Amino acid sequence: MKTVIIFDHPYTATAGDNVPHHRSFLAALLKVVSHQLAQAGDDIDLIDLHADHFDPVMSAADLTNWRRGLPINPQVADYQQRLLDADHLIFMFPVWWEVMPAMTKGFLDKVYAKGQLYDAKSMQTKLIKQPKIDLITTMSTPNWAYRLLFGAPLAKLLFRGTFLKTRLWHFNWHNFAQVDKKTLVQRQAILSHFKL
Repeated sequence: MKTVIIFDHPYTATAGDNVPHHRSFLAALLKVVSHQLAQAGDDIDLIDLHADHFDPVMSAADLTNWRRGLPINPQVADYQQRLLDADHLIFMFPVWWEVMPAMTKGFLDKVYAKGQLYDAKSMQTKLIKQPKIDLITTMSTPNWAYRLLFGAPLAKLLFRGTFLKTRLWHFNWHNFAQVDKKTLVQRQAILSHFKL
């Protein structure tokens, strides 16, 4: 099975030793997830948006190509082909201001594009393998507040507004709230018990 991981964190997963990985719980989760997938025999394809210097901004020229159903640039075309080949998609990012960071939003805007990965008229996805989608997030907001006070914006934006709208049915959300308030022992326990 081919799993594509879309990783969005400024402390990139693929950077050298000079980057403080220990400050990113998400990078630690990526290691756990990658190990589990490798143990299961999956072919893992990591898209590290920061390491790839992905530009999330939609320029006028980008939008012209997007409207014509053309790939915006070679990097986006490469990402689109990788998603078309996937049996499993995993999005990993921190939740900032109750939603995804700019890189993930730009990835969705530019890569999951009409005419390329979904049909503009029917809104039917072109990901014919119907990949399973896992969302792995970290946030400072308590879970209860995110769901009850803020109405779980990510569920509305991603699941209803993107995946269900284009008929991608199989998804699961793994959220880790207030990790910054947990002790090292508590964080290690989360990592050792997490199963995708």
